[in-house]
Amino acid sequence: MSWIPEPPERPTTGNPAPRILGVDPGSLITGWGLIDDTASRPAWLDAGIIRLGSATDDLASRLCRLQGEIEQLVLRVRPSCSAVEALYHGVNARSALQLAHSRGVVLAVLAGAGLEIHEYTPATVKKAVTGNGRAPKEQVRTMVGHLLRHSPPPSSSDLSDALAVALCHASHRRHQALTAASRPRRR
Repeated sequence: MSWIPEPPERPTTGNPAPRILGVDPGSLITGWGLIDDTASRPAWLDAGIIRLGSATDDLASRLCRLQGEIEQLVLRVRPSCSAVEALYHGVNARSALQLAHSRGVVLAVLAGAGLEIHEYTPATVKKAVTGNGRAPKEQVRTMVGHLLRHSPPPSSSDLSDALAVALCHASHRRHQALTAASRPRRR
């Protein structure tokens, strides 16, 4: 389910900005967000959520649906790399296990598509986007809207979390580039 109907056309000349697909895996709802990491600032291209059914539905069926939806998404939006939220220590062991299954499906599809996969913990994502690794979801959503100049709907933390993961990777890429540029070159 896409929130913005069509991503803009990619430039045909020069070196296009990397298209980063951020994914916030879930066993019931998986959020995704696509940004262009332009030279000046990241730009929102597309985002959405994938509803996998209810908690009473069979887990294997939900995972199969997730696989198909992520495969179609990758074919449609053509990302150049991906960023996925890493596992965190959940209180409920069953929920953590189901989340791990969902992440496995997402990682397998992205790897099968030949994409680079970068994983970030929830605290790292929050710190990159808000400056606070313990920021509440509302603060993350607000900062995602500010950074991308396009606010996610208030009802979808999965969508804003996915965009935050993509923004975290964009920030990480810029930091790596600056670090590499500041190192003295050896002969």
